[in-house]
Amino acid sequence: MALTTAEIKNSYPLPAYNYKVVIDNTEVGFSEVSGLNISYTTTTYKESLPERGNQPRKMIMPAQGGEVKITLKKGVVKDVSIRHLFDWIKEIQANNVVKKDVHVYLCDDEGNAIVSWTVRNAFPIYLEAPSFNANSHDAAIETMQLTGDSVTIGNT
Repeated sequence: MALTTAEIKNSYPLPAYNYKVVIDNTEVGFSEVSGLNISYTTTTYKESLPERGNQPRKMIMPAQGGEVKITLKKGVVKDVSIRHLFDWIKEIQANNVVKKDVHVYLCDDEGNAIVSWTVRNAFPIYLEAPSFNANSHDAAIETMQLTGDSVTIGNT
């Protein structure tokens, strides 16, 4: 039996290319976003129980949340790149940490946000200028790395 359009829309994965990034309520176009991970370190507890003899009981439990480090890549665009990326990391150089919430929205074919990832209190820790090569016809791509307090995932 053939699937209806609604069934296909609800049962097939969303394409990874249809997303938008919003930094501090401003939409910024990026060609690549990576590192949206949620992880935890673990700790091992050992305890000796009298009924088990000399064999200690070992339990592995979650501990602190893992490091949040996301990478954003975008083409260098006159005025936009300086305003959004360089000015933000320049604040760090002046000992003024400006933390912003970063939202990444995965969208459907109509541009509606379906799933969101939010990095809370993010700030830049790395900005890389594009690689320059006279033999290349590629766009100039800059890379920014952010760290933050946490990553949360939600439906929008």
